[in-house]
Amino acid sequence: MPFCVDRSKFMSLRMAYSVMRWFGPSQMQWHYEHGLVLQSIFLLGLKTGREDLCSYVKSMYDTVISPKGRILTYRGSDFNLDQINPGKTLILLYEKYGEEKYNIAIETLRDQIRNHPKTNSGGYWHKLIYPYQMWLDGLYMHMPFYAKYSQKYDIMSDFNDIVFQFMLITTYAKDKKTGLLYHAWDESRQEKWANPNTGCSSHFWGRAMGWYCMALVDTLEFFPKTLDKQYLFLKEISKDLIPVLLKYQDEQSGLWYQVMDRGGDKDNYTETSASSMFIYFLLKMIRLGLISNKFFIIKLKKIIKKAYNGLLEHKLQEDNFGGIHLIDICKVAGLGGTPYRDGSYEYYVSEPAVTDDFKGLGPFILASMEMEEQGMAPVTLIFTKGKNYKL
Repeated sequence: MPFCVDRSKFMSLRMAYSVMRWFGPSQMQWHYEHGLVLQSIFLLGLKTGREDLCSYVKSMYDTVISPKGRILTYRGSDFNLDQINPGKTLILLYEKYGEEKYNIAIETLRDQIRNHPKTNSGGYWHKLIYPYQMWLDGLYMHMPFYAKYSQKYDIMSDFNDIVFQFMLITTYAKDKKTGLLYHAWDESRQEKWANPNTGCSSHFWGRAMGWYCMALVDTLEFFPKTLDKQYLFLKEISKDLIPVLLKYQDEQSGLWYQVMDRGGDKDNYTETSASSMFIYFLLKMIRLGLISNKFFIIKLKKIIKKAYNGLLEHKLQEDNFGGIHLIDICKVAGLGGTPYRDGSYEYYVSEPAVTDDFKGLGPFILASMEMEEQGMAPVTLIFTKGKNYKL
């Protein structure tokens, strides 16, 4: 019988313990999704001083890191940026526990970045199987790791490359009319999904925008302010996203749509992972002092609280053991491949929406942590059994 989750805890803790209830070491894989949710739990453990959360994450990672630092199932020859994402937690583990195996694994991932293939313009391919393509997803998968590593070892020259990657994707994938960024850009214009003139995909997928927003704010956290021009560039493109996000927020629920600019269209829906990512992004922008206007911050916090309450009201459910669950998480969405994903509106809204996908749970924990740290979330939340929670 599963252990009960304490209903009196903050939402971040309730979700973390809900994940721990059913996700065990035998299920651990070297995968960006697992890295995402475990990073959120480890950060929560550090923030709250709960050693059980940190030791849980360590036990999970120790199933895929050999005593000599080899990452089991990792294939560097795939040159897949997704495989970099779990490395952020490796750095945290090394800082806390000091075991050399973590450092060796970290260097393996840094070597991938050194040797990773690039577009002719200098952007990292999303994967070897997706040549000459930059995806918004990929920036989240490796930029924060790259920045944290460069900060840790004081490699200032790396930050020029980091800024350049954001500059490239902003230059080629940003739509001037909406301010949103397309899911991906194909420099070669060879993919069927790519616009023959711009190389961009056709639509603004919510989670891709979420990955991009989190990539920016998580990179800025480690970016040296002494590099004032580069820091200012990242800060400004991050701030430019705020009115764009608010423009496409659903007025009724406070959430954001699977296809961001098509709210109300057939089969479109408010999607949980993207909404969590945007809440996290906006709150972290405030916490890091990247927004200076106090009156705007007050207004923005009201908008964010509406969005978070929208998650609690429309996307959160409780089980009989106090565990909480998130619904309406897009299972996956990509471009190209086999069977071919054409990037059409019909494609994005046809991908299944599932419950408790880690791509939603991790950002929800991160968003909840930010809500709680900034005094915007209640401590105790009581569910009506069998119904979605309502605040």
